[in-house]
Amino acid sequence: MRTLIVSDLHLGSTSGSDLLRRPELRAALLQALSDVDRLVLLGDVLELRHGPPRDAMAAARPFFEDLGRALSDREIFITAGNHDHSLVEPWLASRAAEDDPGPLGVEQCLHPAQASPMLARLAEWAAPARVLVAYPGLWVRPDVYAIHGHYLDCHLTVPTLERLSMGVMSRVLGRPVQAFGQAEDYEAVAGPVFAWRDAVARDGLTGDTLNGMAMVSVWSALGGAGTRAGRRARVGRLPAVRELRRRALVGAFPLAVGALNRAGLGPLRADISAGELRRAGLRAMGEVATRLGLGDAYVVFGHTHRAGPLPGDREQEWRAGGEARPTPPAHAADGALSAAGPLRARLVNSGCWTYVPIFLSSTPGESPYWPGTCVLVEDSGPPVLQRLLSDRTHEELMPGRA
Repeated sequence: MRTLIVSDLHLGSTSGSDLLRRPELRAALLQALSDVDRLVLLGDVLELRHGPPRDAMAAARPFFEDLGRALSDREIFITAGNHDHSLVEPWLASRAAEDDPGPLGVEQCLHPAQASPMLARLAEWAAPARVLVAYPGLWVRPDVYAIHGHYLDCHLTVPTLERLSMGVMSRVLGRPVQAFGQAEDYEAVAGPVFAWRDAVARDGLTGDTLNGMAMVSVWSALGGAGTRAGRRARVGRLPAVRELRRRALVGAFPLAVGALNRAGLGPLRADISAGELRRAGLRAMGEVATRLGLGDAYVVFGHTHRAGPLPGDREQEWRAGGEARPTPPAHAADGALSAAGPLRARLVNSGCWTYVPIFLSSTPGESPYWPGTCVLVEDSGPPVLQRLLSDRTHEELMPGRA
């Protein structure tokens, strides 16, 4: 069975960065669906943190109707991420009220109406394609597991708002991440963080602090954006007052990170270079894979928007560290997990479908954050990255052309 995996569509983004709301750009993805048996939408399908869900749903409807026409009666699996966690929150709340729900595990498959009214509507729009829901992830084949990747924020060493929120919640609940060993642990800490951010956006537009743009701006000011030459050029154009503010931020940042570590919210690092962002995300996802007992499976995830491994990436960085847990998931291949030695998951990131130029170089397709990546999983062999928009220019992708 040929499966195509795409992640981080963020349909409904108020910035207009969600490329698949535009017919001329989603045509490339629809064409790629012509010879696959199944599509997996791997979380952050909707952008539910920028404003009311109705806005994101309205933006998503033409895309899902096009999917239905392109796929006919083939399958679409949808899973939730941190920006659209409320797609599965009604099911999680209902499950918590059951007398004996049993363990959440790494794969629960549901009909859309079981999960939430929003997913039921998405399924209606995608007809005649058959929509199913998987959470927190899906065994695509016995040695390939797909999950959005939002659990990695619990282990991240980059001081993002999400990571700090997880740290606070972990301390409040008395559930240290060092003791995590199953999906319920991650949901207990992450669920309340996702819920309050979704609640803030439910009735009106949110500001930059909650929609993520403030963090991107801080990262840029600290020197993390684009190429080194591009950063020098941007700094050279800054007015004197703004440059003084930037330097003050650069000087204060390591002190702030140190204070957060002393407060018990770490371990955090003051290095937020592009290389460290990649390494931190991979370390954290590898930790999740190990704690969930995924063994040496290929683990396809999104969340960080950084596609890979790409040519030039170090293969070792894309392997999880540590020992696998001894009990295999129900869908794992026979012998896939063993207590006899360290089994390390092989990480694959599906990239994103959002255009955020601050993460990109001037050359189209050059940056690993360039949008339009998907992952093809066939009956055997490693998952293969496909970059469907690498031939598009900045001018073609930037908001305002629709």
